[in-house]
Amino acid sequence: MRILFIGDIFGEAGRKMVKDFLPGLKSKYSPDVVIANAENMAGGTGMTPKTYLEIVQAGVDVVTGGNHSFDKKDGHVILDEEPYVVRPANYPAELPGKGIINFPLKDGRSLSVINMQGRTFMEPLNCPFRMMDDLLSEVKTPFIFVDFHAEASSEKVAMGWHLDGRVSAIVGTHTHVQTADERVLPKGTAAITDVGMTGPYDSVIGVQKQIILDRYIYRKHQKFEPAEHDPFLCGVVIDLDDNNGKATKIERLRIPRFPSV
Repeated sequence: MRILFIGDIFGEAGRKMVKDFLPGLKSKYSPDVVIANAENMAGGTGMTPKTYLEIVQAGVDVVTGGNHSFDKKDGHVILDEEPYVVRPANYPAELPGKGIINFPLKDGRSLSVINMQGRTFMEPLNCPFRMMDDLLSEVKTPFIFVDFHAEASSEKVAMGWHLDGRVSAIVGTHTHVQTADERVLPKGTAAITDVGMTGPYDSVIGVQKQIILDRYIYRKHQKFEPAEHDPFLCGVVIDLDDNNGKATKIERLRIPRFPSV
């Protein structure tokens, strides 16, 4: 089984990168499933029915989220009604959406996709480590993919060790800066601390530079506006053993719209 995962899609620039480059990536890698984190794809926070439809029509099969999953009220219907959209499982159950789904493949197998959020420097949610234990006790397939949306690198690395050999892959999202530590852990779990952002890199993690500079230097608070320039698509391609769901390979992707000469 081959999984293509696209990291944090940010704003219109990120959505356009997915629409323009995903068809070629699918042709090159022939993934069985395409998963994308899309909690920032509508103006930098949340998602809307329109933006969701854009990336699905571009070829995304499953959408994961994070701390901005609930920001757009018109996006709540997507969380509730679309079968292959997840938000962090450790948010209260009363909120829209679900934290785990099973995606059926054409050959009859299924992939469980789990979304979880860290707690270090973030919301005081239910313990993601204990909740992962609970969710895994109910999963019936050996093919399990986890998007761990967390701020601290240490928490993401720790979760990788906690899940090694129990899930096929765990990828980190949220910090929007791709890390170069992709590997297959000793017991067969593919891991990377952060996949990186699919969006504008002439920015501060997606936001127009001057807005963030004014905040740091002058303590001037103003509405965040998405940047537009120097877009990249960041992601990973993960291969799994068809017999046991263990990872055999993880490849990191960082694709610019305008390659340097």
